Amino acid sequence: MRTFAAFGTLAALLAASLVVSAGIGPFPIAPADVLHALAAAPFGIPNDAAATVLFHIRLPRILAAALAGAALAAAGAAYQSLFRNPLVSPDILGVSTGAGFGAVLGILLGLNVAAIQLMGFAGGLATVAVVLLLARALRGGGDILVLVLAGIVVGALAGAAIALVKVLADPYEQLPAITFWLLGSLSGIKPQDVAAVAPAIVLGLAALVLARWRIGVLSLGEEEAQALGVDTRRTRALAIGGATLVTASAVAISGVIGWVGLMVPHMARLIVGARFDRLLPASILLGAAFMVMVDTLARSAARIEIPLGVLTALIGGPVFVVLLARRRRSLLP
Repeated sequence: MRTFAAFGTLAALLAASLVVSAGIGPFPIAPADVLHALAAAPFGIPNDAAATVLFHIRLPRILAAALAGAALAAAGAAYQSLFRNPLVSPDILGVSTGAGFGAVLGILLGLNVAAIQLMGFAGGLATVAVVLLLARALRGGGDILVLVLAGIVVGALAGAAIALVKVLADPYEQLPAITFWLLGSLSGIKPQDVAAVAPAIVLGLAALVLARWRIGVLSLGEEEAQALGVDTRRTRALAIGGATLVTASAVAISGVIGWVGLMVPHMARLIVGARFDRLLPASILLGAAFMVMVDTLARSAARIEIPLGVLTALIGGPVFVVLLARRRRSLLP
């Protein structure tokens, strides 16, 4: 009963954050007006200033924030359970750095926004593919430690490639765009951008949700999972594939945003416990609500927009220290 109440509270928090965020901005809209506009949308969008701001500017950005937060939090929960390490983040296999390299390379080549997002998405997937191939070449494809070390190496190479692109970029036009993108931002998000990444994020989240029982059993250990009839190789590949897909998709539209995948699963554990079948949906709901609130703060707290990566670090650092202090016994070996 307490679990249902927890999920109800998280769902209500997400719904409230969506409605409140839609009304905050230079053109304020009352929550009642937001709900009325959303209810009337199936019958046609009114041709007035409030509807234009709501449906063409704010809602695409809010939906992108919710998708990115849900994706990063779910990937963090999956990787932490898969690698049995509560300090793991979605970038453990280099996907964020690889996506960042793809995107900054697109900026260097002068591509349009859609092509830059596509290159970021492809860069994230390609990085993890290289990590898996390297681990297999080292005859350790099923070894968690080999996967992690390969991810560190490939991620470092991608980071060096990003630094090289920044050196080669035009310091007056391309370099500021690269720097701002790497700090994370959802400014300029259009409905077609959300439509482009939503299917990939939904597909990856669905794969993780459908396999949550097997991933939870796999977190008990290789031998225990095999004894319980779980195909560990296939389950690990599914978890890595789903987490990689959603992370690359999120990074492609939002840039590199840290701390969400590391911090939100810990917050969810305090609410619903460590069972992965409960942790995953709780992380999805909490991650979506958290990112919507952070993005709202980023675009309304100052006269200029604050990069999302800066805000998540400023919020995530102190919060994570508190979480570590509360859970220090369970985190220590």
